[in-house]
Amino acid sequence: MAGVLDSVNQRTQLVGQNRLELLLFRLRGQQVYGINVFKVKEVLQCPRLSSIPNSRSMICGVAHIRGETIPIIDLAMSIRLPGIPREEMGNCFVIITEYNRKTQGFLVGGVDRIVNMNWEDILPPPKGAGKDVYLTAVTRIDDRIVEIIDVEKILAEVSPLEQDVGEDIRTRSAERAPGHRPVLVVDDSAVARRQIERCLTAIGMEVVTRNDGKQAYDYLKEITADGSRATDHLSLIISDVEMPEMDGYTLVTKCKNDAAVKDVYIMLHTSLSGVFNKAMVQKVGADDFMAKFSPDELAERVMEIIDREQ
Repeated sequence: MAGVLDSVNQRTQLVGQNRLELLLFRLRGQQVYGINVFKVKEVLQCPRLSSIPNSRSMICGVAHIRGETIPIIDLAMSIRLPGIPREEMGNCFVIITEYNRKTQGFLVGGVDRIVNMNWEDILPPPKGAGKDVYLTAVTRIDDRIVEIIDVEKILAEVSPLEQDVGEDIRTRSAERAPGHRPVLVVDDSAVARRQIERCLTAIGMEVVTRNDGKQAYDYLKEITADGSRATDHLSLIISDVEMPEMDGYTLVTKCKNDAAVKDVYIMLHTSLSGVFNKAMVQKVGADDFMAKFSPDELAERVMEIIDREQ
């Protein structure tokens, strides 16, 4: 398994082509799950773990990997499935990932392979799945359903982020001129949408949300169908990168090639690697990039953009 990610750095050509690569894995049963390769730093046999007193039950312990102390999370237990027994952990794998500026490992039963996919084949979860489902998307590979887990929801429960904007920023936002046009927020994670909406409403912004790039682009075409421009309706767009049907990179490309939409300011706001994304911003023509999730930083940046664009 050590060599399965050797060529990750060569995969940047997927950007702007509405494609991704999924690392497929299993937990305890036969159900197959997927995670975007760009979230993955390393895959390794479960190392020796040191326990953390008074930690939550899904935290297996910490591992010392390449000079860094990393929390290891039982992914099955995190989505309310039976966890992996400690005596079986030595035969399991850990997927080391980077989300929201933090590194963590997910304990899984087995790792399968990497598959190249089109985002159009990645679909939202069934509408009847319920609000508490730990999925952002599903797809079909080799006649099997593959479930893509909402890792941001898991991390929000395991290690909650600060979600409130600081009082000093709220005070400054109250002194700004009213009447700003809404912000379009595009993200497939309900947790992420709520986090961003809470941040923006705290500084007096109206928010419109859509769940993926296709929904967002359809909305943009709808509001500009009368011959108006997107800037007549929106202050800016804040978009995730990983989304079913149409990813954020493709959304940016389509917007910047559309005369009615191209002038609207677009910020990519994602839990993917910051170093990678900063390079890709220029490639697809986005106006800005910010790694998730700091409410104060996001609020400050939005106020700065809006004040500058006026």
